Amino acid sequence: MTVTEWICRICGVEQAVAAEPPKACPICTDERQYVPPSGPAWTSTERLLAEGHRLVITEMEPGLFGLRAEPKVGIGQTALLVRGTAGNLLFDVPPFVDPEALDAMEQLGGVAAILASHPHMYGAQVAWSRAFGGVPVYVARKDLGWVQRKDPVIVAWDNSFEPVPGIWASQVGGHFPGQTVAHWRGADDSGVLLAGDACSVRPDGNVSFQRSYPNMIPMSPRGVRQIVDGFDEHPYRRLYDNFAGRIADDALATVRFSANRYLAWIAGEHDELI
Repeated sequence: MTVTEWICRICGVEQAVAAEPPKACPICTDERQYVPPSGPAWTSTERLLAEGHRLVITEMEPGLFGLRAEPKVGIGQTALLVRGTAGNLLFDVPPFVDPEALDAMEQLGGVAAILASHPHMYGAQVAWSRAFGGVPVYVARKDLGWVQRKDPVIVAWDNSFEPVPGIWASQVGGHFPGQTVAHWRGADDSGVLLAGDACSVRPDGNVSFQRSYPNMIPMSPRGVRQIVDGFDEHPYRRLYDNFAGRIADDALATVRFSANRYLAWIAGEHDELI
């Protein structure tokens, strides 16, 4: 019987290896994601490659590279390959392994550890680990139940730590209880925050916060404060979200301004404008 490494076409997260795909994707049926009217749909790495999907690698800044699937797969996130002081971190994960991208990543120093900001960004984390020789896949213990493909490479964690030297991971909660961010010193030592979608960079250059971005379910005031406080665990000057949205300078002040603006509207402080 042939078994397949199934991938959800809607969210891009790998599923259990099996002869038949699951009947539903728990990540998509949750209120933070969605199942389209056409219903669940499944694919595999082999099918995606045969359809012409590839990963495009872009240098975001010295020591930081973005990986985006073209044509789009799943949510369409931009994964990040970050150079630590002694090994690279794959933060948020592409939905399939592209052999050409794998070779390019090896030329950039490979991957020593894998870490996703939250379950929507797990992608093909186990498959990528296997492609790099079984490197650890760190999953916040609070979100461990969302992992669809179990494997010994998965390591549960609780407290802030360095998945690779020079990059700190911490859990800020909010969007998911184990929502994770990574603080990287950056090539210029000024501090870079990899925020996942704990916040999202918006067209006006500020950020916003949501429990669900596709369904526009707002984050609570407590959640916003918890996220922003967690961001401050290490200083940062620049910020990237999980779709390559970027705050190029003074990101800490921008986040604080944005949080105050959000909280004021949620509290009804501007109701005279409604």
